Amino acid sequence: MNTTQKETMKRAEFLRSLSLGTSTLMAVYCLGSLTACSTGEMDPVTNTPTPTTPGSTTGLTGNATTSAGAINFTVDLTNATYSKLKTAGSFAIVGDLIVAFSTAKTYVALSKVCTHEGTTVQYRSGENDIYCSNHGSEFSLTGAVDKGPAVAALKAYKAVLSADGNTLTVTA
Repeated sequence: MNTTQKETMKRAEFLRSLSLGTSTLMAVYCLGSLTACSTGEMDPVTNTPTPTTPGSTTGLTGNATTSAGAINFTVDLTNATYSKLKTAGSFAIVGDLIVAFSTAKTYVALSKVCTHEGTTVQYRSGENDIYCSNHGSEFSLTGAVDKGPAVAALKAYKAVLSADGNTLTVTA
């Protein structure tokens, strides 16, 4: 190879060149992947696990995933899966959306994927905003970017509480 050619080496090749064993390589790779590609599973303020998408559709009717067409779903706030959404400052991941009952006691529904690198965002009740734990992007409750590195807003959806306060309907 001449001196004008640029030589690149992949991470695995580099680690192999250090004469590390296979199990050591796997451990380094896994640990590196966990720290480099956060999925937003820990609350950055309290260091506690954040809500995840419910395992079943109990308490949910309609379409909550963008791949299946227009968003149009209703959550039953009396169902145990979603009852926490009756408490101000709480949130849940519902399909492709994050639904939060803000500390200002308004419901918001936004796309759950950070527009920077696709990490699932979370609601921070202390700041009353949406936060991406991967690189620190912050969004207002309207979805607008308050702090980068994200530059594009989160898509906002219409969230309407029923007159009796027991169901929340979210539409595109």
